[in-house]
Amino acid sequence: MSRLTTYFKETQAELKHVTWPTRKQAIMYTVVVIVISLVTAAYLGAFDYLFTALLKLVV
Repeated sequence: MSRLTTYFKETQAELKHVTWPTRKQAIMYTVVVIVISLVTAAYLGAFDYLFTALLKLVV
């Protein structure tokens, strides 16, 4: 048996041991990731705006 075939068989066997999230959990985790991403973007955007304004005052 080739190493590639062995790899795929072992991968398939390991995936049977995985506890997959329910649909509700997957949706909830997706919403959490999107919300955290938006909050982080707003936070970084605010600092960017602040530092740009301060730099314009200095220059």
